[in-house]
Order: sequence, then structure tokens, then C-alpha cells
Amino acid sequence: MTSPRITDPAAFIRANTRLRPVPLVPEISLHVADEAVPLWTKTEDELSESGLPPPFWAFAWAGGQALARYIIDHPTAAIDRDVLDLASGSGLVAIAAMMTGARSVVAADIDPFARAAIALNAEINGVAVTCELADLLSGDHSITAQTILAGDIFYERDTAERAFAFLARQAQRGATVLIGDPGRSYLPKDKLRQLADYRVPVTRELEDAEIKHTVVWTLA
Repeated sequence: MTSPRITDPAAFIRANTRLRPVPLVPEISLHVADEAVPLWTKTEDELSESGLPPPFWAFAWAGGQALARYIIDHPTAAIDRDVLDLASGSGLVAIAAMMTGARSVVAADIDPFARAAIALNAEINGVAVTCELADLLSGDHSITAQTILAGDIFYERDTAERAFAFLARQAQRGATVLIGDPGRSYLPKDKLRQLADYRVPVTRELEDAEIKHTVVWTLA
């Protein structure tokens, strides 16, 4: 078996992405890829492994953009609070929370490349974010954050069900829960309350339109 060739994920990310401002949140710049499939294929080739998750960390998804914009424009959601960014991906929402004045931010994701991307993106934006490589939806973790942020996580049925159960538990213990979503199929709108909506510029590489109507929700 061929041994993995990616010994430095940060170097791999730098070599295969470009640093760009986020369209809806130009205060923040991220290392982003031009195309998803070539990067996905290259990652699998480099690691000699198939079936890897898509490189969610390499893009500013619509739900994350809207949620980051909301956090910056409504700082009371994060300021002086301990914040958890669930399924953080690029770290966009975590960075926005920290820039807004959060006391601390944990960016959680299950992809090791996301952890490297979050660290790179946080550094370039001049903030400190703690990266946690963990599946927090399992229910085996003790969560104490006062604000829970979830950008674009309701794209698949099983993940959506587990995510909502997790978020409902956090809301029940008193946490503020904010969700950014561009109309994914498995978002339980009947259990949510709308806070704001945005027209988010995105790439056609990822979405079915260049502008996605995206809503920030909280639990009803």
C-alpha cells in the first residue's frame, strides 16, 4: 500500500487554494479553491485513499457567509461569550465570532484538513480559534458554550436529524443557537424562527445559482 504523501496539510492547502475576501463578509479572507472536484480528486490521490468527504473546508458556503455576516452585524450574539462553531469547515463563522469579541471560540469539524484550514484562516485574519477534531453530534461530549453556531449543516438527512437533536439539546440547557441555511432540503423550518435573510454570492461550482437566498434562524 502506498503511504500517504501529504505530510503537511497546511502546505497542501496553501498550494491548492487562493486567499480571497469572502463576498458577503469582505472583512474576512479565506484560503479557497477554484473548483471542488479537482481538489477532491487530488486529495484522494495524494492520500492514496478513496471515499474521502468533499473538501467543505475549501469554500465559503452560503449558510456560513450569512451567519458570519449576522454575527458581525449583531455582536451581542457572540461578544464576551464562549462560542462553538459546529462543522466549521473553513472556520469562517468561528473567525467572525472571534473578530466580533467572543471570549473564546471552538471550531469543531471531523475533517483533519478542516483543522489545518481553520488554523491558517484564523491566523491570516489575526484571531485565535481553538480547533477541535471531533464529531460532537454523538452526544458523548460535554458542551458549555453559551452560543452555538451552525452554518449550512442540513444538507443530508441523517446529518440534519443528528444536528437538530444536538442543537435542540443545547437550546434546552440555555445556549443561544443560530443557524445559517440557504434552503437545504432537510432544514426543519417549522421548528425554527427567522432572524434575518441575505442574498449571498456563491460559485456555480457549488450551487444552482450565483446568488442564494439564505436565512439565519434560531430555534423557535
